[in-house]
Amino acid sequence: MNQPSPIRRRKSRQIFVGDVAVGGDAPISVQSMTNTETCDVAATLAQIRGLEEAGADIVRVSVPSMDAAEAFRAIRADARVPLVADIHFDHQIALKVMEYGVDCLRINPGNIGRDDKVREVVAMARDLGIPIRIGVNAGSIGKDLQRKYGEPTADALVESAMRHVDILDKHDYPDFKVSVKASEVFMAVDAYRLLAKAIDQPLHLGITEAGGLRGGTVKSSIGLGMLLYEGIGDTIRISLAADPVQEVKVGFDILKSLKLRSNGINFVACPSCSRQNFDVISTMNELETRLEDVRTPMDVAVIGCIVNGPGEAREADVGLTGATPSNLIYVDGEPDHKVDNQDFVDHLEQVIRQRAARLDEERAAADANLIARSDA
Repeated sequence: MNQPSPIRRRKSRQIFVGDVAVGGDAPISVQSMTNTETCDVAATLAQIRGLEEAGADIVRVSVPSMDAAEAFRAIRADARVPLVADIHFDHQIALKVMEYGVDCLRINPGNIGRDDKVREVVAMARDLGIPIRIGVNAGSIGKDLQRKYGEPTADALVESAMRHVDILDKHDYPDFKVSVKASEVFMAVDAYRLLAKAIDQPLHLGITEAGGLRGGTVKSSIGLGMLLYEGIGDTIRISLAADPVQEVKVGFDILKSLKLRSNGINFVACPSCSRQNFDVISTMNELETRLEDVRTPMDVAVIGCIVNGPGEAREADVGLTGATPSNLIYVDGEPDHKVDNQDFVDHLEQVIRQRAARLDEERAAADANLIARSDA
């Protein structure tokens, strides 16, 4: 269960979004975006709090006006997570949010206007150590590229992105990341593959406008899964027409399934059948809801019968195997005790939390020993 990922990641330049390293050997970060009205500071901060609790590494906030920039000042003051300001066209807004402490600018240099405006933005970003994200979407390809290619294509996306890259190269500013998003999975995957060969900056992955919670999760899992398996990608955003918290949850689930991040519980559960000795589906729904706050990386197996249960439970930190007359709970791969069906979810939750606490203590002790040895 705890084997390392076989994926060899693409080598990329490392940048910092606030205190979050992106690229290089840093963990792949999970990002989302607020969908509240930015000028409603209370509502935006409430949504950011929810994203922080879900484990988001970075949050993007749209800043379309100077009024929104003033609201961003208050948001930045109270948010704990690094913030990216999403800006289009107006370089003055970019300057203002940098003054107010933004951690990254999402702005396309070619859309700012005159070269002196770009120079001003880049100079301030350099002085303050603020990276830039170039973001190209298939739905907003320039008219000349539409004429050249006839329709959005992977080549068109990359050519559009490289125009912005060339501008930053001209101003000798290498601290940026790039996205080339499309709602069509194969177009996005092909574009990222091409871009990965063209630059060494970090790549921000996403299938844009992927759809609702179920459909968007499937499309994003397939598209991002293909790229991540090839080692491409340094930060991800799952674009769903759903609560942004769901984007974060899906993002971490994708990374956990590829063994690229460990954040919270990895559940192994059977789909259930007539052999089950307890209601697996309702048990899983209850456990996932109750244990969302647990950030300890651990495996929990919930198997309804004795056929596959012991094998899965032996590989997990905590396992539940349906059996007659009583279900069997495994801890750290060993049979530990039996439990009846009545109120057993409460009991299992307690066992999982206790095991998580012990794992946290063990990891903290191991880290302390490592530090002590390095200081010796």
